[in-house]
Amino acid sequence: MSGSPYTDLDRPPLSAARLRRALVAPNGPWARLELRAETGSTNADVAEAARAGEPEGLVVVAERQTAGRGRRGRVWQSPPRAGIATSVLLRPGVAVPDRDWLPVTPTGYGWLPLLAGVALVEAVARLAELDATVKWPNDLLIDGAKCAGVLAEAVPGRAPDQPPAIVLGIGLNVTLRADELPVNPTGLPATSLQLAGASATDRDPLLRALLRSVADWYDRWRSAGGDAVASGLRDAYLAACATVGREVRVLLPDGAALTGTATGVDPDGQLQLSTPTGARTLAAGDVLHLR
Repeated sequence: MSGSPYTDLDRPPLSAARLRRALVAPNGPWARLELRAETGSTNADVAEAARAGEPEGLVVVAERQTAGRGRRGRVWQSPPRAGIATSVLLRPGVAVPDRDWLPVTPTGYGWLPLLAGVALVEAVARLAELDATVKWPNDLLIDGAKCAGVLAEAVPGRAPDQPPAIVLGIGLNVTLRADELPVNPTGLPATSLQLAGASATDRDPLLRALLRSVADWYDRWRSAGGDAVASGLRDAYLAACATVGREVRVLLPDGAALTGTATGVDPDGQLQLSTPTGARTLAAGDVLHLR
């Protein structure tokens, strides 16, 4: 019984049937959901499906990841059933006439990981009743400690004229104990919903709330043609973001560092920074660490 999902009663397994009834059309916003007991990486699984031509709306959830990844190749792992590891397949560059969605140009895709950050804050506030914030671009913080992260990856189209698909991966620490927390190479301490005093740590309703919030914000953003301002996404992100208004130190990939005040997020989702040498605008890909 050592490998049974029922040996740790604080970490019951998810039910694929219940999740599909709640989240997959016609009752929910997603097209298909796969629940895996173990996988290397949900992002890798969804990327493989995207390369094979899978349409938008696939959700992959794993009870355990053995090779989960964060930004810049950082490791994201947790014990079985101690967190939420999920990835979704989005095709924002493809028109959806039935929903009056026009294609979004790739310049707007940078908002998708920020969108996931907003969805995380909403789900944690609603279900766990915790005050959470986002550290730009998309780390979820509770009392200054990292509780979740987001990794967005582009998958090239199968033909040169086809737009890329976006794989949006989310990892949330739910019931990790203090001795199970990962070591964060950026120096930011880690936490879990349970350690932070969450009122609820049942992963089933947490996952449902998270995926519904992602779908809702994606719907608003697509309906506005990928305009984060018109859809309300930029305002929601600024309300959730703990970085704006603070002094920050930004480490760049070439080893250089910038120090200044984060003054806002521009319409493309880039961080606006006021430094002693002038204003700077930074995309997530331009930044190694932000402290």
